[in-house]
Amino acid sequence: MKHKITLIPGDGIGPEITEATVKVIEATGVDISWDTVNAGAEVYEKEGTVLPQRVIDSLQNHRVGIKGPITTPVGTGFRSVNVAMRKMFNLYACLRPCKSYPGVRSRYKDIDLIVVRENTEDLYAGIEFEKGKKETIDLIDFIKNKKDEEIRKDSGISIKPISVKGTEKIVRFAFEYARENNRKKVTGVHKANIMKYSDGLFLDTFRKIAKEYDDIESEDRIVDNMCMQLVQKPELYDVLVLPNLYGDIISDLAAGLVGGLGVAPGGNIGKDIALFEPTHGSAPKYKGKNKVNPTAMMLSGVLMLKYIGEKGCADLLESAIASNIKEGKYVTYDFKKDRNDPTAVGTKEYADAIINKINKIK
Repeated sequence: MKHKITLIPGDGIGPEITEATVKVIEATGVDISWDTVNAGAEVYEKEGTVLPQRVIDSLQNHRVGIKGPITTPVGTGFRSVNVAMRKMFNLYACLRPCKSYPGVRSRYKDIDLIVVRENTEDLYAGIEFEKGKKETIDLIDFIKNKKDEEIRKDSGISIKPISVKGTEKIVRFAFEYARENNRKKVTGVHKANIMKYSDGLFLDTFRKIAKEYDDIESEDRIVDNMCMQLVQKPELYDVLVLPNLYGDIISDLAAGLVGGLGVAPGGNIGKDIALFEPTHGSAPKYKGKNKVNPTAMMLSGVLMLKYIGEKGCADLLESAIASNIKEGKYVTYDFKKDRNDPTAVGTKEYADAIINKINKIK
């Protein structure tokens, strides 16, 4: 079957790891026609927009995309393109597998966690009030009047909406994923002991939905305790489902258990559109140096192949990646014990080594 897929190279190291990923995906034999469009900081400099209409049209037409990392300024400039696309296409579920691969340096082994993060609500909804603005002072006065709670006048304020509908969708996604992938347990993560009307709603909804899946074990954990539990005994956990902010934090923690963001893929999935991407940044200082590790984007390609029904190609690509990492000969500098090891290969050579593994496995 031929697939038409949107390809967004991104900026910084994005184009390099995107090229490497396209090569290894195509080596599996899958029939894909790529529609290449771009977004991000470099596009903004040329066109005055970070998200051109052609990108939106491509994803709406093809329903599946994969993208490289895109630079997001900290504190100033445009808001995250990633967040904008998740909201625009209602990509409500962020899927973040965190899996140990022999050969990746880590303090842990045999980790196999799935983090399911709600993608559209919570503090990432972007409802903010800037310090000193009239609407901010009005909101502070409103809260004083209605709740008799004092907020300092020099405060910036962010609103945290969590809805029943949004929570039902993400919790059902987590349980359905667990069922379809033979997972045994789903853990709901929250801070309902403190935020009783937002996280409390999330927890109540989680417990109600869990009753519909009596074939899967369910439990809940307070988020700070969950962080400690993952560091102490990650083997006790399987699928985690979390509101947006906690999901962002815990997914990076879980990535740390398996060696870092360099091996952490991601998928943003909605009702009928999905966008796959690595979870690390754009690392502009390494742009054009043929140096960086493309594994996270390649593993995002594995998730994409599974999503479009090409499980055989997905398994082939993941096996080749795992075999190459375990062998440790043709890997990028970050996989080496000594990061200055002269035997480390570049991004392109790493992709070539995986293609060789694919051809041998075939």
